[in-house]
Amino acid sequence: MPAELTTLPGLAIVGGGPAGLMAAEVARAAGIEVDLYEAKGSVGRKFLIAGKGGLNLTHAEPMPGFARRYGVRAAQVAAWLADFGPGELRDWARGLGVETYVGSSDRVFPLDRKAAPLLRGWVRRLKEQGVRFHVLHRWEGWDDDGALRFRNGDGELRVRAPATVLAMGGGSWPQLGSDGAWVGSVAAAGIEVSPLVPSNCGFDVGWSEYFAGRHAGAPLKPVVAHWQDLDGTPRSLQGECVVTATGIEGSLVYALSVPLREAIARDGHATLHLDLVPGRELERLRAELGRPRKGRSLSEHLRRQAGVDGVKAALLREVLDPQSMADMERVATTLKRLPLVLRRPRPLDEAISSGGGVRLEALDADLMALARPGVFCAGEMLDWEAPTGGYLLTACFASGLRAGRAAARWLQAADKS
Repeated sequence: MPAELTTLPGLAIVGGGPAGLMAAEVARAAGIEVDLYEAKGSVGRKFLIAGKGGLNLTHAEPMPGFARRYGVRAAQVAAWLADFGPGELRDWARGLGVETYVGSSDRVFPLDRKAAPLLRGWVRRLKEQGVRFHVLHRWEGWDDDGALRFRNGDGELRVRAPATVLAMGGGSWPQLGSDGAWVGSVAAAGIEVSPLVPSNCGFDVGWSEYFAGRHAGAPLKPVVAHWQDLDGTPRSLQGECVVTATGIEGSLVYALSVPLREAIARDGHATLHLDLVPGRELERLRAELGRPRKGRSLSEHLRRQAGVDGVKAALLREVLDPQSMADMERVATTLKRLPLVLRRPRPLDEAISSGGGVRLEALDADLMALARPGVFCAGEMLDWEAPTGGYLLTACFASGLRAGRAAARWLQAADKS
């Protein structure tokens, strides 16, 4: 028996994250009938998790610096942000009764730092505006006649829609619905997709069992990271990271995840140098460590003369052999440029976000698929990346707005023809 076929009068949106919800909002505001399908039992689950420690909605960095955070996709994302950037996002939240503030790091948060009130108010408003929600509907591609295929509790459902926005996320949170299961179906439809890869992720180093057993979970702060971009340009950034059982992670490492991941893909490894004592110049450190130990242990000498103990002292021993540890010139140099050889990024399902996805070259400026007119794509399933700090969410909202508006225009033009 063939699956039931439903014909929609307007726009079908697949995915209930910020991009899909924003597409629904702007399309409905344009008078378009909207049906939104979500694989999980409720929408916005990843959005809620993102706000668990305080919802970092956007960032106060001014343009064009804000747009440069999107790396090789800066020009394309800047076009989305021109319509809906950080200022517009804060105004939009205010329209839902949620005031925001700029934190000390220029990150922007709701006053109560919570995601749930914002999401509840948004979904309530969308329902009042007439958006129809269909939860527990997992998209499984298109049938031979171009209808959308969904799997729900009753079996398979087919939906024919004159326009569709796909906003199914990347592959970094499978438990919340962003599992990348859409890749095969989208690629089979002739829409070019780059492989999904981890972004804003940790990396494996391969510690000794002794070091990992004693120091996993220990913070490294403050430190300065030194690395080279793929073009060989030296870079540095101060911040904090954390030792894990297998390597390192944390905000500083996440910020470097793209060049480190690409270096590993190219060379089989990446070398990251850490300055463990950023407040001391090398010459001063050499002089301080060169003072007589007066019978004190090496550990005590490092603590007194360089302020190095705990996990930082253990890192020295992890990379230097006993003979080198007795050479204070070598110790001083290593404290300023401690080499960590990164072997691989952590798996995709552990990452905060993902790179890869639907290539922007496969879409027009309105995010419509060149190979499938009437199908628009938005959010993290697109091939762009950004650091944490509100940049990810802002581009998801902005791309959803662009796709939703374009889909509405597409449908309006079709009605006139």
